[in-house]
Amino acid sequence: MGSTTANRKLLLVASTGGHLAELVRLLPVLNASDDSLWVTFRSPQSEALLRGRRVFYVPYVKPRDVLAVLRVMGITLRRLRHERFDGAVSTGSGIALACFPAAILRGIPTKYVESLGRVSAPSATGRILAALGATAMFTQSERMARGRWSPHPSVLSTYRAVPRPTDSRPPRLFVTLGTIRGYRFDALVDAVLASGLADERTVWQVGETVRRDLPGTVYQYLSAEDYVAAARDADVVISHAGVGSLLVLLEAGVYPILVTRRAHRNEHVDDHQLELREVVRGRGVARVVDVEELDAALIQRVRALEVTDRLEGISDRRTALAG
Repeated sequence: MGSTTANRKLLLVASTGGHLAELVRLLPVLNASDDSLWVTFRSPQSEALLRGRRVFYVPYVKPRDVLAVLRVMGITLRRLRHERFDGAVSTGSGIALACFPAAILRGIPTKYVESLGRVSAPSATGRILAALGATAMFTQSERMARGRWSPHPSVLSTYRAVPRPTDSRPPRLFVTLGTIRGYRFDALVDAVLASGLADERTVWQVGETVRRDLPGTVYQYLSAEDYVAAARDADVVISHAGVGSLLVLLEAGVYPILVTRRAHRNEHVDDHQLELREVVRGRGVARVVDVEELDAALIQRVRALEVTDRLEGISDRRTALAG
């Protein structure tokens, strides 16, 4: 499934969050036709990113939820009885385990691009698909590009950090904890409060971390449009270290602070967000830290940076991403 054949009708499969943001970013090199079908979960992010496209919404698949994978596999099999596709592409996660077996049973070639945040080893989804042997496997990590894993250009390859002017006023903060279900991130909230910089101008998107002690304006979830507006209005954006959050913020021109979720605090299923530190350090487009490193001095330093994207159109984007 190379990038030279035009107008292929594709099944585009991704969980919401970073996986979907990466697949949308890669779309220009996939040569997908307008009648391609996106398979994902319904959320403010997916509704905004995929507006005007053909979308097949399936029930949410929580990480490592085998019963949910089987349920969505059956739903996808029934859907594929009524339509043919030239190929299927996914950036993960568990939704790929549901949809790819269904696609393979229908004779559809499958391609999997491992998430940007997986640097030293593949995700559980990637390991399972590689073991099954029926899918073309790709990685954005040079360290992983061996054996079954072929190299793929990084979705960060066109972004650059640049200085921006600041003033002496206290920074306006936007704090966003992502939308992953079932996992709180109180440690990040506590660190922001301890910095002394949160005030009545601070905007919070707390997701599962519902609190009653926060100054400023608090939302559980923001629409995609309101999220971007809050990020652009802020002097500093502090986010959990999710790939989806990173890509949305870079697209908005924001140089963010990304704080890693840790499994030992029950903030995520594993510690894979730590690997994003290595990816971002090489590109220099964000600051990734553990929660203990987040303080007022760091927030003030990040305030003086923003991000530009050197791509100006689809043709440029195709060349740069395709390498």
